[in-house]
Amino acid sequence: MPSPPPAPGSVFRSRRAVLPEGERPADVLVRGGRIEAVAPHGSLDADTVTDLGALALLPGLVDSHVHVNEPGRTEWEGFDSATRAAAAGGVTTVVDMPLNSVPPTTTPEGLTAKRRAADGRVRVDVGFWGGAVPGNTAELEPLHRAGVFGFKGFLSPSGVEEFPQLEPADLERALAEAARLDALVIVHAEDPAVLELAPRRPGRRYQDFLDSRPGGAETAAVTRLLEAARRTGARVHVLHVSSAAVLPLLARARADGVRVTAETCPHYLCLTAAEVPDGGTAFKCCPPIRDDANRERLWEALAAGEFAAVVSDHSPCTADLKLLERGDFAAAWGGIASLQLGLAAVWTEARRRGHGLTDVVRWMSAGPATLAGLPAKGAIAPGRDADLVAFDPDAAFRVDPAALHHRNPVTPYAGRTLTGAVRTTWLRGRVVDPAAAPFGRLLSRPGEAAPRPGEAAPRPGEAAS
Repeated sequence: MPSPPPAPGSVFRSRRAVLPEGERPADVLVRGGRIEAVAPHGSLDADTVTDLGALALLPGLVDSHVHVNEPGRTEWEGFDSATRAAAAGGVTTVVDMPLNSVPPTTTPEGLTAKRRAADGRVRVDVGFWGGAVPGNTAELEPLHRAGVFGFKGFLSPSGVEEFPQLEPADLERALAEAARLDALVIVHAEDPAVLELAPRRPGRRYQDFLDSRPGGAETAAVTRLLEAARRTGARVHVLHVSSAAVLPLLARARADGVRVTAETCPHYLCLTAAEVPDGGTAFKCCPPIRDDANRERLWEALAAGEFAAVVSDHSPCTADLKLLERGDFAAAWGGIASLQLGLAAVWTEARRRGHGLTDVVRWMSAGPATLAGLPAKGAIAPGRDADLVAFDPDAAFRVDPAALHHRNPVTPYAGRTLTGAVRTTWLRGRVVDPAAAPFGRLLSRPGEAAPRPGEAAPRPGEAAS
């Protein structure tokens, strides 16, 4: 009996496909940019068959914590460079933070400016967080209706004047409005009073900087956030947890019914204070990289399912703002650019601790997709977008900053040997080629129509086009 003709579409075949139920050999049928079926290895035929052999097939990563900074500070990072770096690192979806751009995404007009800047320039899919700042509570509903994925606020100074911190009354108002909208509020949780009392010494000693951002600042801020979430019923998410001391607070709050999640970042899982050289301002971030014992507690919590996601907090700046020659931790910009390196960095440490690729995918793809509310992302499963990554889990490489796609190749991973290399990234079944025209999409929260670039986002009572 003759064999049936190949099905239209494409098959991606791997002996190490990382699926929601675990890692196994599989064929993945893609049609129209979506995954249509997952079948036993070697069982499908199609117009195109891409056989990866022993290379792992991963779902594209979702990074829900990325500062792109365009418009206004494009010299720090822009949509073209950021999304090139994302694709090179296996990230197929990013959600952009509302600050460091000018204007910030704290009004519908700010969101329109973001979309206009990004339109036609993104190589992966990009969504947007809105911002919660003093005095903009009335803007939250129109931003929500315009498709932002939630709202970010700071409990301590953000570092840029156009995005001020939320005082207690501001936080209460923002959470109450978010609860009414059933919108997620994501929070930079360091307490300004604790930071104000901490010793602040300029200079090159990393220990001095570490002393200026004590773990108690995170504990106090998370305590205040949880109390406000309990009163308002809001959904809250604690960003970039660096101090393991907050974990019991989160666990108790969840047990009491508070709707709270948390994330941590590759630099907190992969780097320690003892590795930071004096003057090494490429390592500066807020909150800071802490000691090895703290790092191990973060890994234990991650393994136990206490974190919803591992995301980059990609927060770049121009090299001059890092004061690399002067090495003054007090004055240098705080932020780590790691969008391209996050997968390799986490995999390097995860495999050393006995974790598998299924774990890494859960932390860096499925988890962030669920957190942001992206049901088409985060898994190799029928109905999902065919965002896929060919990954060599055994390939070692030495980090060369000059080889990074980040606009400013300053990284604390410079010279470090990492394991795990992205060989090819596909977005909706198409290869992401840095030399070709970009075809990424601008995403809106499901159920909301995104305004076209150049159009104003709708106000309450107006229809989204």
